[in-house]
Amino acid sequence: METKAVAKYIRISPRKARLVADTVRGMKVDEAITALRFMPKKGARILRKVIESALANADQMESDIDTLYIKSIEINGGPSLKRFRPRAMGRATRILKRTSHITVVVDEAID
Repeated sequence: METKAVAKYIRISPRKARLVADTVRGMKVDEAITALRFMPKKGARILRKVIESALANADQMESDIDTLYIKSIEINGGPSLKRFRPRAMGRATRILKRTSHITVVVDEAID
């Protein structure tokens, strides 16, 4: 049975989070969690928490958690925080602090 977890307004740019998501897409859930645990990127910690949330949701739906795999990971851009940095000659430039919406869908493998 298909189960999903969503994390919204996460303070990481979607581009950086997609680098991590591409490495675990399609893996079994336990392998993905192990791989993310040892990955030295900020997105790995965030993505691991969302995958563990999807795993807990699947457990509540009484799915067989041993056969779960990551069906899809979708990382979309959220609203950006606008900040300004002072520059030369009295000017200012805009800094965009980007946010992400992360959706993880897990499903039971058909053997």
